[in-house]
Amino acid sequence: MDSAYTPAQLAAYLSYIGLPESYHPSANPTLNLAYLTTLFTHQITAVPYENLLIHYSPQHAITLEPQALFAKIVTPHPRRGRGGYCMENSIFFNHMLRAIGFDAYLAGVRIRPRVDGVPQGDSYSGWVHLVNIVAVPGEPVKFAVDVGFGGDGMTVPMPLVEGLVHHNSLGTQEIRLVREFIPNLRFRGEGASKPWVYQVRNGQDKPWVPFFAFHDWFEFTEADFANISFYTSQSPDSHQTVTPLAIRFLLGTGEDGKVKVVGKVMMAKGVVKRNLTGRTEVYKVCATEKERIEVLRDLFDIHLTEEEVASIRGRVAELAGEVVEND
Repeated sequence: MDSAYTPAQLAAYLSYIGLPESYHPSANPTLNLAYLTTLFTHQITAVPYENLLIHYSPQHAITLEPQALFAKIVTPHPRRGRGGYCMENSIFFNHMLRAIGFDAYLAGVRIRPRVDGVPQGDSYSGWVHLVNIVAVPGEPVKFAVDVGFGGDGMTVPMPLVEGLVHHNSLGTQEIRLVREFIPNLRFRGEGASKPWVYQVRNGQDKPWVPFFAFHDWFEFTEADFANISFYTSQSPDSHQTVTPLAIRFLLGTGEDGKVKVVGKVMMAKGVVKRNLTGRTEVYKVCATEKERIEVLRDLFDIHLTEEEVASIRGRVAELAGEVVEND
């Protein structure tokens, strides 16, 4: 299927994320891994992970319609710094990948539930997340690209190669993909396929922690994700409906002169953290809506309208007093 976006929309997007002119279609760039890596880096630093539409909008609802996503993320002037949660960002990016000329499709993801931010237990969720699977010309394997997982998400495209370890830009954190059955799947007989499991460790002396699992051979459609997104954004059993979230990766330059992720800022409920040196620290604990809106503006460059700000009043996620730091 062709991309939903026109050449003019693609050009506006590439300018919006600050991609160098040498990567624009007018320069006839080579579609290779270096291109995908640079594009990915600019995407995750220019377009934040955030679920604020659930909490700060009159409708309190998510739309995955590509033109609505483009209007939300790219079009507003002055710039409002908006992004989206997993399905918004990844579907938006999928259409941009295809507009550029990459062969890309979407795969559903099961994630491990977190306790105090850390995945725990043997069970995985149902389908509540997604990744892009991208074929890169000249490369022997496909790549997993996730632009909407949040603070522990990949900061480089990951080749579908079992056990290959990548440094994840900040500090000592490393990531890898392995093939293994996840505990709550019972079918392991003839014809069963082990999913890819995304794992993270915060140093070579630390254990690998599984975060999510997916199959690259099973394509999901946008209609599938519309159903998933309705549950994720509307069910009282979904943490998204009670926890305003925002995560922005920060763009900088490495010693080799190439652009890279050099930091990140994160907000969950009223707790704001940042990581600029490889270590995460609490930056601020917001107790009121005024404080949270100011942090979103000043630290995340996310600008909400007065109507959006007012729409959280009386809802469960509204900040009206003290916030417990480990929420």
